[in-house]
Amino acid sequence: MPRRRPRPRRPEPPQRPLFGGHQQVEEWPDGDWVVRKLTGSTSTKPYRCPGCDQLIPPATPHVVAWPVDPSSFVGTGLDERRHWHNGCWRARDRRRRR
Repeated sequence: MPRRRPRPRRPEPPQRPLFGGHQQVEEWPDGDWVVRKLTGSTSTKPYRCPGCDQLIPPATPHVVAWPVDPSSFVGTGLDERRHWHNGCWRARDRRRRR
């Protein structure tokens, strides 16, 4: 009896990109991060900055960052993305760890 050839797998569809800004990978002491800088016009809702725990109002330029390698076994690094004030992101390695 002849063997059946396995069907070729379909490539997974690319993940939906976040809109606005340009993304790049930055190296930090705690790992590599994908960083996207958002302009004020693409920011439509408030976010809480993990650096200073203050709100980032809508229409405020800020940074969205997520780890290249996810820290959990479930999901992707995109599940761990956070919105930061520009200054908080730049100063995060000098901030005292809690």
